[in-house]
Amino acid sequence: MKLGIIGLPQTGKTTLFNALTGHDQPTTASAGRIEVHTAVVDVPDPRVDTLSAMYNPKKTAYAKVTYADIAGLEGSGQGSISGQLLNQIAQMDGLIHVVRCFEDDSVPHAAGSVNPLRDIDSMNSELLLNDLIVVERKLEKLTEERKRGGTDKVINARQTELFERILAILSEDKPLRGVEFSDQELNDMSGFGLLTRKPMMILLNLGEGQAKPEVEAELSIPVVDLMGKLEMEISQLPEDDAEMFMAEYEIKEPGLNKMIRLSYDLLTLQSFFTVGEDEVRAWTVKRGANAQEAAGTIHSDLEKGFIRAEVVTYEDLTTLGSMSEARNHGKFRLEGKKYIVQDGEIVHIRFNI
Repeated sequence: MKLGIIGLPQTGKTTLFNALTGHDQPTTASAGRIEVHTAVVDVPDPRVDTLSAMYNPKKTAYAKVTYADIAGLEGSGQGSISGQLLNQIAQMDGLIHVVRCFEDDSVPHAAGSVNPLRDIDSMNSELLLNDLIVVERKLEKLTEERKRGGTDKVINARQTELFERILAILSEDKPLRGVEFSDQELNDMSGFGLLTRKPMMILLNLGEGQAKPEVEAELSIPVVDLMGKLEMEISQLPEDDAEMFMAEYEIKEPGLNKMIRLSYDLLTLQSFFTVGEDEVRAWTVKRGANAQEAAGTIHSDLEKGFIRAEVVTYEDLTTLGSMSEARNHGKFRLEGKKYIVQDGEIVHIRFNI
C-alpha cells in the first residue's frame, strides 16, 4: 500500500510526512524541483499487541503502509503536471491532499492568502485537467488507428466508447473515483494512470489550537484534520517524553495514528492475522478477498497448494484465551478457498505442494 502526499507549495506536506514517518526531512521549499521521499511505517493495531501478549512470539509484525512526500505540484489549474511528476503520482495506490489552514506570516501562501476550499478546488482541477488531456490524446490515437485500418475494429470500437464515456464524465468536472467500470473496461484503462480514479482524502493542516474549518459539506471524500507542526514535534520526541507531552495536552493518542488507520481504510484494505510462538503477524488484503487469495499474501506456495483455511475470530480467540479453547467451544472453523476472509480473523492455511 503506497500513498502519495500531495499539495500546493507551503502547505506543510513535508511536515506531515515527517510526523507520519518519524523522519526529519527539511521542510523548506524545493524551489519547484520534483523531489520524492518515501518511508514505510507500521499500521497501529491494538489487536496485534493483544495477540503478541498472548503468544509472546519471537517476532511481532504489523501491517505496513508506505508514504511518499511528492514535491513539485504548483496547482496552476492548467493541467500542467510534468511527465516526471505524473509518473510519480501514477505509481501511488491513493493520494493524501494536504490543505493549508494555518496562518504564518513567515511562510507566505503561494496564492497570497489562506483559503482551504479554493486550494482544494485548485488541486482537483489540476488532476482533472491532466486526466482530460490523457483521454483526449487516447481518443485522437484511436481515431488515427481507425483511419489507417491497422487495428482490430472490435477493440477500437470498444475502447472508443469507453474513453468517450470517460471524457463526458470529466467534461462535467466530475472525478472518476466512485464510477463503476467493468473488468474489461478497467483492463482497457490500465496503464493510463488516470489521477482522479485514485482514492483520495483531504488532510486539513491546522495551526496549534486552531479550530477545524467547515469543509466536509462541500466535499464527497474523506476529510481529516491535524495540527501538523505539533504532531511532527511529538513524533520526534523520545517515547517517554512524547507520552508526558500528550498527557499534559490531554491527547489520548497521536492524531497520526488515526491518520494511518484512515489511510488503510481509504484503500478498502483489512487485516487478518497469523499467530504462533515464532511470530504474530498482521497481513493485508483487500476487503472481499477469499481464503485462497489471503493465502497468497503469505506465500505463493500456500495459494497454489491451498486445501483448507483454519479460521477463528479475534474476539473468540481473545475471549476464550487459546486456540484449544476455541476448538472446545465450537468457534474453530474449516473454510474452503472461496470463503471471504473477515477483518481481524486469525487464519491458518493447510496446503500441499
